[in-house]
Amino acid sequence: MPVSRSNVVGNFRLVQGVIRECTMKFLGILCGAAAILFGVNAVAADWTPSGPVTLQIGFDAGGETDTLGRVIAKQMESQTGWDMVVENKPGGGGVAMFTGLSVAEPDGLTLGMGVSMPVLVNLVLRGDKLPFNLDSFDYLATVATAQVAIIARKDAPFDDLAGLIAYSKQNDGALVAFDAKPQELLMKYVAKGADADFRLVSTKSSAEMVQQLLGGHVIASFAAGAHIPYLESGDVKMIASANATRHGYSPETPTVMEQGHDIFVDPYFYIAAPAGLSAPAKAELAVALENAIESDPVKKAIVNAMKTDPSNLGPDGTRKMLDDGLTNVAKLFGK
Repeated sequence: MPVSRSNVVGNFRLVQGVIRECTMKFLGILCGAAAILFGVNAVAADWTPSGPVTLQIGFDAGGETDTLGRVIAKQMESQTGWDMVVENKPGGGGVAMFTGLSVAEPDGLTLGMGVSMPVLVNLVLRGDKLPFNLDSFDYLATVATAQVAIIARKDAPFDDLAGLIAYSKQNDGALVAFDAKPQELLMKYVAKGADADFRLVSTKSSAEMVQQLLGGHVIASFAAGAHIPYLESGDVKMIASANATRHGYSPETPTVMEQGHDIFVDPYFYIAAPAGLSAPAKAELAVALENAIESDPVKKAIVNAMKTDPSNLGPDGTRKMLDDGLTNVAKLFGK
């Protein structure tokens, strides 16, 4: 049957219409997908600092917090092009710095870096006298957590916390070294729950605690990194993680909590800003900090200073860490 020219033209136009309609639908879908994809980063791209960003450190120059803070600021400057300034604001284990930070403008230009335990201890003991609480800040990141261990000499007649408790009961109290108030309170909490007694020896550093242990002056000790070479050589053994989680270098050693005592000490290095940051500013600062913390120079600094890896909980995780930590510290003080 012959095909007329009009039929061919009509069919061709019909096909053209179908192709055009399909193309428009495809482009619409493609554009929608692109909007969704780029929308993920849209908030972060809406803000840049209007001037230098100051990272205040709540401790003197030269310490772990100062060292880590300066490396993070350097990486942020390198990665973002922002002008970063580092200032030391020591006093009260970070309380002085956070006091000033709490009344600073929430414009993203002033950040503060401190350690959780001193702040939480102060909030529990004299929170009614402090000019800030946990709601006074917007939280951006954690950098790392100090891994606190309980160790003993290799020839100690026990391998876990229950063994240390039994030894203490049999020997009219066991000598245990510590260098921070929360460690002392943890041992007192354990002693009370186990109806035992420990004779607690105050020292000035993790290194001094390890030397006290190796010298036979104490039977057990806390440690936060200085013990690792002696753990590797076999001169000491780890009987518990005092943190809420096990340590990466000794994953087989259970926590104090896993050994039956509902308590822990988790000194987190964290970064905050005054409460009231805009959503774009908070998002951009959190991203910049995350990228800096995951950089090789910062990872290396954390390993060298703390014998651990970066641990960034992000904005929401940082706030939860502090909320949980406040409850735990209150328990340490029997409140």
